[in-house]
Amino acid sequence: MEVLLLGIYSFFVWLIFIKLKWLPWNTVSQVTVVIIPIVALTAMILLLNIYAPSSHDVRVFKYTVPIVSQVRGRVIEVPIVEGNVLVHKGDVLFKIDPTPYQLQVNSLQAQLIGAEGSASQLREQLGAAVGNTAAIRVRLDLQRKRVEQNRELSKSGAGNRFDLEQAESDVKNLEAQRSTALANEAQIQAQLAAVVDGDIASIAKIKADLANAQWDLDNTTTVSPCECYVINLQLRPGGFVAALPVAPVMTLVEEEGQVVALFYQNELHQVAPGNEAEFTLLTYPGRIIKAKVDSVIWAQGVGQLPPSGSIPMTGVLAAPPNRFAVKFDVDPKDREVFFAAGAAGGAAIYTEGLSALHILRKVILRVGAYTDYLILKLH
Repeated sequence: MEVLLLGIYSFFVWLIFIKLKWLPWNTVSQVTVVIIPIVALTAMILLLNIYAPSSHDVRVFKYTVPIVSQVRGRVIEVPIVEGNVLVHKGDVLFKIDPTPYQLQVNSLQAQLIGAEGSASQLREQLGAAVGNTAAIRVRLDLQRKRVEQNRELSKSGAGNRFDLEQAESDVKNLEAQRSTALANEAQIQAQLAAVVDGDIASIAKIKADLANAQWDLDNTTTVSPCECYVINLQLRPGGFVAALPVAPVMTLVEEEGQVVALFYQNELHQVAPGNEAEFTLLTYPGRIIKAKVDSVIWAQGVGQLPPSGSIPMTGVLAAPPNRFAVKFDVDPKDREVFFAAGAAGGAAIYTEGLSALHILRKVILRVGAYTDYLILKLH
């Protein structure tokens, strides 16, 4: 762009001073003609880098999702036969032999039926125990009345001592039966009183084990968590997988990514979220992709002090000033463009100030985009 401006300027100098000779071509005019473009270009470039900063380091980042099996077992099916294909959220990635997990579910379901039957028996036993205790209480009350009657008869001489003693012995026997019945009733109530989420403890434990076994069974089928591309697919039926987080069986790359441009620190003091932006990618020579500034990521590694037992050192090995990343929000009409993870290019941000200079930056960016067609190698 600077060469083009100098060419236009040189044409007008030649036209005015040489061809038409409107002004004299002397030492003063020659010095003036040389100084004007130097000052003008210097001022233009300085202001351009402030109000329309550019970056030659645009990067496309995409999150990767390592797929780790939740359970261990032999792989019986891998529907995706090759890598680098798009899978939708919920698509089956692979299946593990479910036989041992299904058997565990069946065993616990049988235990649950037995436990629920035992719980019904306990409730029936509790009802019988309550009825037995009530019957003993009635008999005990009646026997106590007989003791009082025999005691009155014995005092008046109308009754004998043996009947009184027999009645008192029957009272003690019934009291012992009542204590036994109350203990039996309390024992059954204690078993029924241990409740977890509305179920007695034994049933609650079996239900928890059954839910865990069912979860394991469900996880014998692994599905895609996102709209992603399958990368590095080496898994095949017959392989064995284990539930180890350090042993992923395949890697997924998200379909949508984020575009980030790196700028030097003093280029960003005029940049604000919402500013217009444009960027190019080497994968699309000649194409300008519209965007807006989403945010400036005001953090970098040299500004981090990780927990350590050492005192931070300063002044010994000075770290060079790093750049800050600016995240772009791609314009809706350009979102159908496929952004390859790792794609690189250039970018420009158009701030609110000196909008007249923006046209120069746009021309420079477009010229650079078309030069991306050049493949400078000898073979």
